[in-house]
Amino acid sequence: MKQLSAIALILSASLTGCAVGPDFHRPAAPASRSYSPTALAAETASARVQDGKAQHFDTAKDIPWDWWTLFRSKQINALIEHAFRTNPTIAAAQSALRQARQNVIAQQGFFYPSIGISYSPSRNKLAGNYGGNSPGIQGNGSVIATTSGTPASQGGTPPYNAPVYYDFHVAQLNVGFVPDVFGANSRAVESLRAQEMAQKFQLQATYITLAANVVAAALQEASLRAQILATEEIVKSNEEGLEILKAQQRLGYASGIDVANQDAALGQARQALRQLQKQFDQTRDLVRALVGNAQDDEIPETFELSTIHLPRELPLTLPSRIVEQRPDVRAAEEALHAASAQVGVAVANRLPQFAITGAIGGMASQADWMFRSGGGFFSLIGSVSQSVFDGGTLSAREKMAREALVQAEATYRSTVISAFQNVADTLHAIEQDAGSLQGAARTEAAMKDALEITENQYRYGLVNYQTLLAARQSYQVAAINLTQAQVLRLGDTAALYMALGGGWWNENGSN
Repeated sequence: MKQLSAIALILSASLTGCAVGPDFHRPAAPASRSYSPTALAAETASARVQDGKAQHFDTAKDIPWDWWTLFRSKQINALIEHAFRTNPTIAAAQSALRQARQNVIAQQGFFYPSIGISYSPSRNKLAGNYGGNSPGIQGNGSVIATTSGTPASQGGTPPYNAPVYYDFHVAQLNVGFVPDVFGANSRAVESLRAQEMAQKFQLQATYITLAANVVAAALQEASLRAQILATEEIVKSNEEGLEILKAQQRLGYASGIDVANQDAALGQARQALRQLQKQFDQTRDLVRALVGNAQDDEIPETFELSTIHLPRELPLTLPSRIVEQRPDVRAAEEALHAASAQVGVAVANRLPQFAITGAIGGMASQADWMFRSGGGFFSLIGSVSQSVFDGGTLSAREKMAREALVQAEATYRSTVISAFQNVADTLHAIEQDAGSLQGAARTEAAMKDALEITENQYRYGLVNYQTLLAARQSYQVAAINLTQAQVLRLGDTAALYMALGGGWWNENGSN
């Protein structure tokens, strides 16, 4: 009864015992109210071009899960859906999350007793001096003398020094239980759950990053298409100019240096075109890789700026909500939680360790006698152990866990600071992009007017053809600059959705 009372006390302590070590508390939300020392503009500048209207910021606006659909491009939507299904980084992140879940389940198993069964049959030989009626073992566990010949129970007499053979069977049920008196297992499960949550946020970050990369690649392709067309016009103009100068040189109206300069300009234009074509081919390589395709497996989607539209209403999440929405910040928070729980594990490992073991079974020389009278047995053992000297190992592990907690706290703060910087950089980029687009649009419009004037002058013979070609080239350069400004604005808008967290919390469609 005293043994049972002691075991009951241990079980009670395991169920009601406290978990040692620090209890985790989420870091307080930052007190920042803005992303800049000075007030940011509520809207951007506008330009009189396609999708050049001002963008408005709204602190109450939420981010949808499928934020890329706001660009109203069927091709981008289809490509991202394809990438989510087939990109291997998604499958890898999903598998990592499933592994983390199984780690939690495996650790939770230590809350329960371990139960096992065993059966051990054996054939044995005893050697020794057995005279006349030497003893052996009966099926019920009693002892008789036997040899390889006639059993003594049937009147036989074993020879002098003859060995004794006998069978022996042991079957038992084993139960082991380690009470979680000081919460070592509770803290271990807590740590693994935090790691599972961190992996969940890593998965969300993988989705968001993949979507942003697809959008960036689509914009890059659209930009390069437009730049290639404009550069091809520049090459064509330089080719025409070179032919004219060569004809004039033959007639004595142009010098060799004029021809050489024009030939150099043509070479530069062709080189620029080759560089653009190289970038275009590499961008298509990237697009195929993003959707998990082999490089000889082309995708049907192509991208042009005319099919991609700029969202005009933009969210502007408050800094206090960024720590809730950014997957990287949430993952860093869960890493901090896991480190906190590991301190509890290290502390509990320095305290007394309790264990309960029990066994029940039977043994006999014949299997059907194992659980008859005299063949059964049981044992019930409770134990407690305490490390007295371990060379400082457990103390060092606790100190290491506490330093890991300090490191996790610093990493969390650094992640928050970087997140705020990312949002601030993107907001400033969007503001400056609008101004750059405005300037590029004015330049493009001025170059277009200048080209029209030059074309009229050429019709009336007021300027030569070379002047007209130069005006055409200047306009194409202005058109390229305008394209680049438009793409920058689109790209930084996509970057803002990513910087603000990517809308993963609305994955089920609720805003």
